[in-house]
Amino acid sequence: MTKKLILGSSSPYRRSLLERLNLTFECHSPDIDETQHKYETAAQLVKSLSISKAQKVKADRQAPNELIIASDQVAVLDQEILGKPHTKEKAIEQLSRFSERKVTFLTGLCVLDSSNNEYQYALSEYQVFFRQLAQSEIERYIYLESPLNCAGSFKCEGLGVTLFSKMEGDDPNSLIGLPLINLCNMLRQYGVNPLL
Repeated sequence: MTKKLILGSSSPYRRSLLERLNLTFECHSPDIDETQHKYETAAQLVKSLSISKAQKVKADRQAPNELIIASDQVAVLDQEILGKPHTKEKAIEQLSRFSERKVTFLTGLCVLDSSNNEYQYALSEYQVFFRQLAQSEIERYIYLESPLNCAGSFKCEGLGVTLFSKMEGDDPNSLIGLPLINLCNMLRQYGVNPLL
């Protein structure tokens, strides 16, 4: 029996990425505490949150034959974890700090098998190098795309790309929030292959 795929997220960006694989799936948004624990590194945080989201979806659904996909992402600058800005002022502040700097995005990915509670986990790292940004460009960009619910205050799949001098990493999808290369590798281990 084929396992049902569940995306443990309410993010329209992650949903859109998963739709690119042409797989049938459902969405279930987990409600968890995303507070960073004292001394927890960015890599530890995205791992614990990704796994916690998957486990919460499993607990909520109580379904025996599902593969639950969950992901979490943070931006890191100078060892500081930066989350979603939520306000225009915070977005302006974040992008102003990023001018001529490198920001690292860490994206955790968990695929949990609800039949045995075993999971696979992978961490994707992506570097974004920002060009020199004028205040007027930052304000105009935020006005045009309103990236208030995006880690790092930009949408790289939209006009956010105009803010960069270059990007480096293994999977550009991880920057949007769902590392599809790692996900495909994990799903193939369960016999799920978008090409077969």
